[in-house]
Amino acid sequence: MTRRDPFGEIEELLERMGREFEELGGTLDTPGGPELPGARDVAVDVIEDDESITVLADLPGFEDDDIDVELREESLSIAATREEERDVEVAGEEGEATDSDVRYHRRERRSRSVSRRIPLAEPVEADGATASYENGVLTVTLPKRSGGGGGHSIDVS
Repeated sequence: MTRRDPFGEIEELLERMGREFEELGGTLDTPGGPELPGARDVAVDVIEDDESITVLADLPGFEDDDIDVELREESLSIAATREEERDVEVAGEEGEATDSDVRYHRRERRSRSVSRRIPLAEPVEADGATASYENGVLTVTLPKRSGGGGGHSIDVS
């Protein structure tokens, strides 16, 4: 009778998983690569012309106050957070909440947070940067310049 070695089986499983992650690692950023949940929280388009770099970021369901945009040396960081609550009716039960009587049986709450760091190919002028948010799309316009700089926060309007 052969005796099982559970630790050896776990080690073999971890090695197999490591090989799979290594194989996926080179394809996460390439078009046509595997779509993994959370691999890209914010879809972006980066457009460059002679005068500026424009970043379009999809952030549906957020308010402009939920969005933080920050320009650091050679990259643009976009982060958004929101909290939402919704009541869920439970079949056959009264689950309404009133001011004087709290009787809901279930209430769903969740927080959603997304972020993305976009490396910039050219140095940009932090003081001339603008950001606007309309219909779920954040548009950040960064005028080009020559030279580097420190961090700068950009207001979203």
